[in-house]
Amino acid sequence: MCLGIPGQIVEIVDPQTNIAKADVAGVKRLVNVGLVAPEGIGPGDWVLIHVGFAMSKIDEEEAKSSIEFLETLGGAYEDELEQLKTSDI
Repeated sequence: MCLGIPGQIVEIVDPQTNIAKADVAGVKRLVNVGLVAPEGIGPGDWVLIHVGFAMSKIDEEEAKSSIEFLETLGGAYEDELEQLKTSDI
């Protein structure tokens, strides 16, 4: 199962290539924010991340609600987090 997981932008690493560092459930990952860059993106913003790309910008309330729902999925969510921890983007 592939999930979109909320992450909070920690820093913009390279504005030229649209690479940012995001905190996803305590795991810091590099993500491409090119799809949401036209909306304006910066530290503190929440995004929905799928396969290394920020697909959409979301507000904090939506992020928390999504995380709560994902946690109810149990194994599927845990598997996705484990893959995130071990992958190299």
